[in-house]
Amino acid sequence: MKKALIIAALVLCSTMATAQKNVATGNVSSRAKAMRMMNFGREEYMIKDIKVYTDTMTVYSLSNYVIYPFGEWESMEQYITDNQLHWYRESGYRKYFDSMEVSVNRMKRLDDSYLDMFYSIWTRKVELLGGRINDPEIQLANGIHVGMSKDEVFHVFFKKYPKSYTSDVAVLKVISGAGEVAEIYTFKGTKLRHVKIETAYNYY
Repeated sequence: MKKALIIAALVLCSTMATAQKNVATGNVSSRAKAMRMMNFGREEYMIKDIKVYTDTMTVYSLSNYVIYPFGEWESMEQYITDNQLHWYRESGYRKYFDSMEVSVNRMKRLDDSYLDMFYSIWTRKVELLGGRINDPEIQLANGIHVGMSKDEVFHVFFKKYPKSYTSDVAVLKVISGAGEVAEIYTFKGTKLRHVKIETAYNYY
């Protein structure tokens, strides 16, 4: 009995020492990081969940911004005119939802940045099907652009946060509530290298 009490005491001391070490060195569990980051989220992004993996943080947002990262437009021409950038435009019909064809516009830049868009007769808006942004001149509606620092990008979505929580993050994913649109921010060191947009819309 005495031996068992001694072992239990040693285990308790070891657990407490490990916990104190984790606090002192900033080692926090992935779930604890996620819960704390949620408390720091900006209200306009309506963050409902966060998952933290080795080098990836995934943020689930109910904000319309995620679905329309470049703003809401009623026509392709309006988007081209308002952003004042030179795009090469390719148009063609692609199968959509395996049953119908839609006219998809691919907007391209010389550095291989592109956006695939189509006009929806249901929403009466230009919908984004996918894209990749390498060009720092292309700016999202919330001001994010390639070349920004990691801190600047995270401060768009969070009011504040411990920097140790993002130091190992190489990829930030912001996903819409229903999972139909994802923005993938990839960092090289402390700088935003490129932005990729993926959607769950089925088209070829």
